[in-house]
Amino acid sequence: MIADRAADAPTVLATRVGEAEGSRGAAAALACAGANVDLATLFVDVGGRAPRPTLLASAPARDLEERLAAHLPEARVAARGQACHLALAADPDGLEAATAAVTVARGALAVLHLPPELLQPLLIERLGPEPSGVLLCADVVADRPLLGLLVRDLLDRDLAVAVLKRRLNWVAERRALFGSLGSGASGGLPHNFCRNLLSSKRYTDLHDEEVETTGVAQPERRNHVGSRSW
Repeated sequence: MIADRAADAPTVLATRVGEAEGSRGAAAALACAGANVDLATLFVDVGGRAPRPTLLASAPARDLEERLAAHLPEARVAARGQACHLALAADPDGLEAATAAVTVARGALAVLHLPPELLQPLLIERLGPEPSGVLLCADVVADRPLLGLLVRDLLDRDLAVAVLKRRLNWVAERRALFGSLGSGASGGLPHNFCRNLLSSKRYTDLHDEEVETTGVAQPERRNHVGSRSW
């Protein structure tokens, strides 16, 4: 059963296209960008390793950890910095648990990192939480035809789409996975990239001078949803 999308909290899917690297770190960085001192975010790593707790975790992250542990006692969950990390199996049961986790974290940003082979089943068979946007890590030269088809399909579903064409550096990825890469931090995701996926207005216009628009799918306006690449 698919979860209803919280009106005030995006649910973003993150995956790679082709052989691109860095999607897990980028997903964690997006989760960090949506957190603040009063609100933790949820980072779900579908098919990922069990997260280890850290000594430094915010009170909201620990509170979310307790709620998730109470509702999903078999889940592997840990508060890390300003986010709560949850690892789930890459199968229908894992996606069902992801739906429950997003419901528990209702009102907070949820970022789900997925193996690429699960993206279409989730969207078509509606096995997991309903997304508001998709973050794609891609080599826009090597994977241009596939990326173009995928972006158009996502836009047709009225989803916000952002394409990251450069992997974050090692330090930024490590900080993100510890839940400590603040919004605007050096080496992190560009501000406009995050705003495009996380804006409560679903999502900003497409004419920002700081942004390079993708050449594989021309930006469109579909209920104010667009595609960008960085």
